Amino acid sequence: MRKFLSIVLAIVVFSTLVFSAGTIKIGVDFPMTGVVAAFGQMSWDGLKLAHEMYPTVLGKQIELVLMDNKSDKTEAANVASRLIEKEHVKAIIGCICSSNTLAAGPIAERAHVPMVSSASTNPLVTQGKKYVFRVCFTDPFQGKAAALFAYKQLGVKKVAVILEVSQDYSIGLANFFKKTFKKLGGKITGTYFYVTGDVDFTAQLNAALATHPDALYVPGYYPEISLMARQARQMGFKGYILCGDGAEAPELIKIGGKAVEGLYYTTHFDPKMAASEMTDKFVKAYTEKYHKNTDALGALAFDAYLLLRDAIQRAGSDDPQKIRDALENTKGFKGATGIITIHHGDPTKSAVIKKVENGKFVYAGFVNP
Repeated sequence: MRKFLSIVLAIVVFSTLVFSAGTIKIGVDFPMTGVVAAFGQMSWDGLKLAHEMYPTVLGKQIELVLMDNKSDKTEAANVASRLIEKEHVKAIIGCICSSNTLAAGPIAERAHVPMVSSASTNPLVTQGKKYVFRVCFTDPFQGKAAALFAYKQLGVKKVAVILEVSQDYSIGLANFFKKTFKKLGGKITGTYFYVTGDVDFTAQLNAALATHPDALYVPGYYPEISLMARQARQMGFKGYILCGDGAEAPELIKIGGKAVEGLYYTTHFDPKMAASEMTDKFVKAYTEKYHKNTDALGALAFDAYLLLRDAIQRAGSDDPQKIRDALENTKGFKGATGIITIHHGDPTKSAVIKKVENGKFVYAGFVNP
């Protein structure tokens, strides 16, 4: 009987310990399928790595609940709702594309559940919101950085802009680029439009190239950029092709081939940044786990996880409101992509310039805010 009671007591103690340890659910709203699935996979790699390296907080296991938003605005909002209402997550990491986060952000805002975006750069993502944050720089700075690099470093004086008319990211980035470029003394020879899924850009390119630009600025995503670059080169264009961070995916080079050689783009991370001790830890762990070079989206997702974990630690609680307050008070956080201090949901960070060279993405410089 005493032996039986001892066993029962041991089970009760064990169950109590397990229950008290518990888990903290973090939702992940990523595009794992659809037109920008590569973005989702690259980000998920970085997020998984961060979770493996730092799986607990406050003595509890962090549980990641991944749901696929299928690269779609409506689905991104639906995923946010499911994560909050059915999974009862304490916070959400997502989305990646600005339009998707603009759709999902209000869901998190109304539910008072903090959301941290790894790569949504449109300024409207956090504007007027108390529960939406990001670890990436914003498009006003990214557009300015691209214009400064084009005008001062490449000597470009005339640019034709070709943008995705249905994406908030593309529209915003184009506007900020044009504003800065014209202020510097450059000329925008024309602005032309396409939509996601287009594969023939003959009309836009014919019109743009007729203005004799030194460069094309294409602030879109890698599927269309790669095809547009091939068609532009086939039509004889020998000038620069400049893009935003939406260009950075291995598929850009796989699809674009030699046509994207020499393409420049603004982005968030390169190992040569040497931003902090965490940069070195991330690069070492990432290359050992995946046997490939690091990328900006993976690094940003890595930082989004660590920033959220740090906020939970500082809050001393998994209460969403306390996590939100801790996120807003983040100062001097040392991430893989730089030192992060949050102000109204946004960090202040430098922009990296990278180039496609010999079929690889290589570091070409940086622009400070």
